[in-house]
Amino acid sequence: MFSNITSAPAKQSVGETINVLSGRLSSATLLEDRRAAILGLRSFAKEYPASVASGALRSLIGSLSKDGEDVDTVKVVLETLLMLFSPNQDSPEASEEIALWLADEFTQRQENITLLLDFLETNDFYSRLYSLQLLLAILSARTERTEICIFTAPLGISRLVAVLDDRRDAVRNEALTLLTYLTPSSPDIQKLVAFSNVFGRVFEIIAAEGSLSDGDRIVEDCLILLANLLRLNPSNQSLFREEGYIPQLAKLLESTYHSGKGGEEDVAQWAQEQRNRNIYALLAVIRLFLVPGAVGTSQNQVAFWQHGEHGVLYHALQLAFSHDAEMPIRAEALITCADVIKGNSRLQETFAGLQVPSVLETAPPTNGQTGKANGIPKVYVIDGLLDLTLSVSTLQAFDLRLAACQCIQAYFFNHPVVRLHFLGRAIEGHRSGIDETANVLTTLLRPSHDDAPVDPYRHWFAAVITFHLIFENAEAKALAMSVTEGDADSGEEVVTSIQTITAHLVSGLARSDDDRTSVGYLMLLIGWLFEDLDGVNDFLGEGSNIQALAQEVVKHNSSSPLVQGLCAMILGVVYEFSTKDSPIPRSTLHSVLISRMGRDKYIDTLSKLRSHPFMRNFEVIPQKAENAGALPDVYFDATFVDFFKDNYSRMIRAIDRDPGMEISVVTNGVQKGISREMVDSLRAQVDEKERALQAALADTASLNGKLGQEQADHRRTKESSAAELARIKNVNEAMQQHHNEEMKKIEAQQRSKEEAFQKQLDAVRKEAAKAAEAIHTDYREKQAELQRQLDYVRKTAESEAARIQRRSEAEMADLRATISRLEVDLMKANKAKTEELHAAQDEFTAKLSAEQSKSKAAEERFSKLQKQLSQKDEELEESRTQLEEKEEQKAATQSELDDLMMVFADLEEKVEKYKKRLVDLGETVSDGEDNDDDDDDDDEDAADDDVD
Repeated sequence: MFSNITSAPAKQSVGETINVLSGRLSSATLLEDRRAAILGLRSFAKEYPASVASGALRSLIGSLSKDGEDVDTVKVVLETLLMLFSPNQDSPEASEEIALWLADEFTQRQENITLLLDFLETNDFYSRLYSLQLLLAILSARTERTEICIFTAPLGISRLVAVLDDRRDAVRNEALTLLTYLTPSSPDIQKLVAFSNVFGRVFEIIAAEGSLSDGDRIVEDCLILLANLLRLNPSNQSLFREEGYIPQLAKLLESTYHSGKGGEEDVAQWAQEQRNRNIYALLAVIRLFLVPGAVGTSQNQVAFWQHGEHGVLYHALQLAFSHDAEMPIRAEALITCADVIKGNSRLQETFAGLQVPSVLETAPPTNGQTGKANGIPKVYVIDGLLDLTLSVSTLQAFDLRLAACQCIQAYFFNHPVVRLHFLGRAIEGHRSGIDETANVLTTLLRPSHDDAPVDPYRHWFAAVITFHLIFENAEAKALAMSVTEGDADSGEEVVTSIQTITAHLVSGLARSDDDRTSVGYLMLLIGWLFEDLDGVNDFLGEGSNIQALAQEVVKHNSSSPLVQGLCAMILGVVYEFSTKDSPIPRSTLHSVLISRMGRDKYIDTLSKLRSHPFMRNFEVIPQKAENAGALPDVYFDATFVDFFKDNYSRMIRAIDRDPGMEISVVTNGVQKGISREMVDSLRAQVDEKERALQAALADTASLNGKLGQEQADHRRTKESSAAELARIKNVNEAMQQHHNEEMKKIEAQQRSKEEAFQKQLDAVRKEAAKAAEAIHTDYREKQAELQRQLDYVRKTAESEAARIQRRSEAEMADLRATISRLEVDLMKANKAKTEELHAAQDEFTAKLSAEQSKSKAAEERFSKLQKQLSQKDEELEESRTQLEEKEEQKAATQSELDDLMMVFADLEEKVEKYKKRLVDLGETVSDGEDNDDDDDDDDEDAADDDVD
């Protein structure tokens, strides 16, 4: 009785349980029942996300709408959905496609995203937090569609931005993360977020988190959000600038070096790293305002300059020269300063008046601890930059030195006045010898070889700065060329700056100095001599330079294709812009290059330089120090790389240019460089034309005298001609009157002749009409006669055709009778042969079968003859219209009959063979058969007679 009660209930599978819970969720009417079903589904969501999603996803989303007022139910539903987006990795149902499927379900209906945004207006912690996390998960799976849904939702962006005011850090941080992922690519969303007062909220969060120095990852996220909103978005940049947030950036920068701490020994490593990341992110945000050529860049530069010592540029400079900041941060700050002033003439002119802490008063940092900046004397920024570039020789400071070099270049970029002023100060300092250590010209012209192995970049930086000073500026080149070494009054040899730099280059190559030093000298000389005829002549003043550089190009054991390629290029530049009047004439220089270096070697060396990774991939290779213990792989300047690639083809062709043709160069509006042979030719032509002109003037004077004589003779002739003309006029009038009378008489005679001619013409017309009628009548008679003849010929041809047809039909009947007779004879012969061979059929079956097949072949030939006869009938039909071919057809018929007779002859031979075989086999052949054969012969003879 109780056996059924004690038995265990049947186990239910996971799939069945999920189906039951899904059905309960969709059909339950009580809130408690739905919540219980959701709790059950949540327990399976991590391990069985596919099963839960396929069975209950829409019900879960519907529960958010139906039970949205119940905070506990909403919390459980959102937790379940988040678990579906991030299941356990060990789950058998875990797959990336589940997240895509879930995101599709949300984004395919706008009201689902709007429902999640509605929960942001509640004050419940979990509703806000989980809604933001769920939106972030959906955005990560389906970015574009989620962006559209949030953008089109009513007040969707505004409600997201408003969550940044939430005092609960978890909710605020989640909203910040969602906005960061939402804004990188959509300009429309960027504008809508920016106009929702997000900038002020972001700066409040940064201040609340401890600013850049003490802030954690949230500060960095805030700066990333600012970067997303400002990158390539002029309207947002303008809004940021107009709402007065530029001073906020300046305050943040100021806090980076006025932290109030004398050292950093108490700061944890992770905190220092985060501080550096925050500062770097802020500098990156500032540089987004300074994209070269972008809309509003000049206005942003002015805004960063404003407020003097409270401006962004000033604080960026102080950070760059701060002894507490790390090298990468200081380098990024200098690059930011360079972007602020680059291309803005007003800022470039006032930039040199700023002061910064000196970099030479304290030793570079060794263990992360430096002296206080308050006691460090200040220097003008250009001097500080030069000191930093040329006087700080530590390997760790390379990025900082490179940034300082770029800042100096930005100082005189596209500003000829500032460029000449900078060069003039350098020349003055070099001549006076006051600032030897931080003077680019002194570094180049009076190098200290003791420092070269330790710091090859000192000469490299000096060469790069000088290269930018004189590049494509004829006035600057001339000013730099005026610098000389040696005192003529003291009996010393005076050497120009170009020759001095070249001498240092050649000696460095001979000593096998570091390639970076040689590359710096070569870049400077190439940029200096390009399109500078005076500079080329100065370079050629020392002929040994050509030999030394050519020797370097052809050196077999050279380990630097960079130096070899640049040596080849400078030789090409020198030849390209040399002239007939150069110290080494152009033709001589060409022969020297060809003999010492060779065309193929020149082109091959330049090609190797062009294909070298440091040149070919310059734009993608980071120009910074990467290995702490080795020199950086930085050899070229960006401007020189562009210059080389632009003129590579021209330099390749330079060696093939005719020595007699000089290159024309326009410098300061004056054209230099033409073909001297052309000048000599033009001068000869001018002299010849001058002589021709003098001869022409003499001829003109003699002709003028002759002309006066001729004019007097002409006047006398004219007077006599006037008298003669009056006499002729009287005579002409008399002759005209006589002529009129004669014309009247002639007209009367002409009219009488025309009347007589008309009468004769009428008579001739009548006679012609009669003759034409007679000819027409004769033509009709001849036509009737020809018609009668034609009818007679036609009838005769038809009767002849009928006669020929009858004759052909008779012949065909004879041929048919002959064929019938031959068929009867053949049948008789076949019958006789069959009876005779019947007795020996069993023994000679195979042989008789072969003979029967031959008989069948003969029958087939008979049928072929019948087809030929039918073809003959067709030919006879055609003979009605082709009577002239009748004889040929008869000949064809005769040949066919001959073939037929040959067939019968073959048959007779076969019969004879059969008889002989039968005799050989012992069979008796009767005489009747021979008689039959004779009869056959007689019949054949008769047939031949009939044919004849």
